[in-house]
Amino acid sequence: MGQYYDYIKSLHLIFVVTWFAGLFYIPRLFVYQIEAFHKPSPEKEILGKQLKLMAKRLWFIISWPSAILATIFAIGLLILRPVWLEFGWMHVKLGFVFLLFLYHIKTHQMYKQLQRDDVRYTSSFMRIWNEGATFILFAVVFLVILKSTINWIFGVVGIFVLGILLMLGFKLYKRIREKNPER
Repeated sequence: MGQYYDYIKSLHLIFVVTWFAGLFYIPRLFVYQIEAFHKPSPEKEILGKQLKLMAKRLWFIISWPSAILATIFAIGLLILRPVWLEFGWMHVKLGFVFLLFLYHIKTHQMYKQLQRDDVRYTSSFMRIWNEGATFILFAVVFLVILKSTINWIFGVVGIFVLGILLMLGFKLYKRIREKNPER
C-alpha cells in the first residue's frame, strides 16, 4: 500500500485546492447576494435567483465533495504513515484543520440562511469573513513546509500581520467605494 502514498498525497492536495477554491469564492457570492437583496425589483429577484443557483452549484458540486475527499485522502495518508502523528507540528496542523471544518460548517449555515433570503450579515462582514480560509491556509502551509516550531510560529505571527494589513485594506477599499460607488 506504501507505493500508493504519492498518488494519495497528490489527490489529497488536489482536493484541498478545490476545497479552498470553494471556500474563497462562496463568501464573494454571499456579498453579491446580500447586495442584490437590497436592490429594487425586478433586479433583486433576477440577481437573487441567479446568485442562489451559483452558490448552490459551487457549494454542493465543488466545496462539500472536495472537503470530504480531501479528508478521506488525508486519513489514508495518516494510515500509511502514522509516524506523522508523533510530531507536534502535525497536532497544530490538525488543530487548524479542525478550525477549517468549523469555518466550513459556519459558512454552510450562512449559505442556508441566504438561500432562504434570511440576510443576517452585511456585505462588509462577508468581505472580512472571506479571509478566514486565507488565514487557515497560511497557517497550514507554513506548518507543513517549515515543520519546526520556531519557524511555524513566525509563520503564524505573519498571518496576524497579514490580517491587520487586510483589515486596513478593507477600510481603504470601503472609502474608495463610498467615494465612487461604481467600483
